[in-house]
Amino acid sequence: MLVLSRQRDESIMVGDNVQITIVDIRGDKVRLGIIAPAEIPVHRKEVYDAIQRENRKAAEVSTEDVPVVPTTARNNRKGR
Repeated sequence: MLVLSRQRDESIMVGDNVQITIVDIRGDKVRLGIIAPAEIPVHRKEVYDAIQRENRKAAEVSTEDVPVVPTTARNNRKGR
């Protein structure tokens, strides 16, 4: 793990296109500002972990777990 010391309004760069700035420091809380391209998702670690758990659970679903919709039910929708 790389550990860097920064003060308020100082930044670090991750690669060429992610900038992390120390916005505020109050007691034991640090506020970060993150500038990153839209295609790079940025999440708090606990949110990222929850997303990964849900993705793993979804990947475990087999075709037997998904109910089959009969063809006649699909074709009998209102307006058809």
